[in-house]
Amino acid sequence: MSWLVIMAFALPILFGLLFIMRKFVDHMKAEQNMEIESFKSTLMDKDNPVGLSGDDLDHLKKQQAEAQKHLREVISKIPVEEKDGRFQLAVDKVKKNASGDQSGNGTGSGGSSGDKAS
Repeated sequence: MSWLVIMAFALPILFGLLFIMRKFVDHMKAEQNMEIESFKSTLMDKDNPVGLSGDDLDHLKKQQAEAQKHLREVISKIPVEEKDGRFQLAVDKVKKNASGDQSGNGTGSGGSSGDKAS
């Protein structure tokens, strides 16, 4: 029960000190004509989330652009067909290509790989 009495005295003192500190900070900002930016805005730059230098950031952006280009090329080679208004994987074409790759894999002749491309 005694801790409730201590808490009853401590909380108003705490809130009073916080109120006084807030007023003091507002007064000092007005006195010194300062604008304190929020801590959240200084944490992360949307273009540079890890804080890299300019050259490192440009290099990373080039790598990511090349990776995206390569990914688009690979995805564009996947055979798809439209069923019920949705694009789905063309399983029969994938199986045909996979069996064609396996049969011509150990022959060493360039003719079979040229036939698949056309």
